[in-house]
Amino acid sequence: MAERRLWILGTALLGAAALFLAWNLRAPVEFILGLRVTKLAALVVVGAATGAATVLFQTVAGNRLITPGIVGFDALFVFLQTMLVLALGGLGYASLPGMEKFLLEAACLVISAVALFGVLLRKGAGDVIRMILTGVVLGVLLRGLAGFAQRILEPSEFAIVQQSSFASFGAVARQELAVAGVLLLAALAGAMRLAPSLDVAALGRTKARTLGLDYDRLVLVTLSLVAAMIAVSTALVGPVTFLGLLAASLAYGWLGTPRHALLIPAASAIGALILVAGQFVFERLLDYQSTLAVIVEFAGGLLFLFLVLRRPRP
Repeated sequence: MAERRLWILGTALLGAAALFLAWNLRAPVEFILGLRVTKLAALVVVGAATGAATVLFQTVAGNRLITPGIVGFDALFVFLQTMLVLALGGLGYASLPGMEKFLLEAACLVISAVALFGVLLRKGAGDVIRMILTGVVLGVLLRGLAGFAQRILEPSEFAIVQQSSFASFGAVARQELAVAGVLLLAALAGAMRLAPSLDVAALGRTKARTLGLDYDRLVLVTLSLVAAMIAVSTALVGPVTFLGLLAASLAYGWLGTPRHALLIPAASAIGALILVAGQFVFERLLDYQSTLAVIVEFAGGLLFLFLVLRRPRP
């Protein structure tokens, strides 16, 4: 049954992608189709990376109410944008080569996340909650520093920071997208290889170690994959904090199985489907250009509150 539902998700994603590409396609067909293919690929990459990373993160954290963004990825990204504009000015920032900027941001995000995970979990992976709380505090600190720096920017420079701090799928370079796609495929392949071990890890640290699983090593490897996927997607289009929570929650509810070999591709497909279908509705049907990220964050925030409020008290 779960396998059949996974195939249904794949079919729905293919249908949404075909509709996104073919709807109201007019001359010049090749030019317009090329733009749509690039945007579609960006939507799929970001949605798949965010959905899969959230499932992995929730498993090692033992909590389905959190997302990787809670440890400060979005705050670090905004801080990097602010510091670049502050150091280079608006013109210097705009003249940065796209590929070099993408690689720099992705590398900073990955290195910061791996350093956070490695330092806080060096004595073992049993204190993931301490790592999450530290990430939350660092995120608040980075937001405060970014807010302070933004106050001394010129209005035009502040507008550049604001524009680059929100997710945008309209201006993704193909070279950056190709690199992000390759890295995502590698990370997803690694996650799928870990799927049987993640099924055991979901039982809890004590039970997993009793069954012979090297739990600490698995957590560090899994968090490294999470860092890579979230860093690449964030550097590509910007932060989308609650998309992963939507995708992971829907994947658990739709499949009704704890098997990560099915949950990981399902969350990836649902994350991509949310973005592709949402972009199609707002861009093709409603003729809006920049509301998708806001709507996804709003819906994800409502889902988070719903999950928190309906959770039974201990």
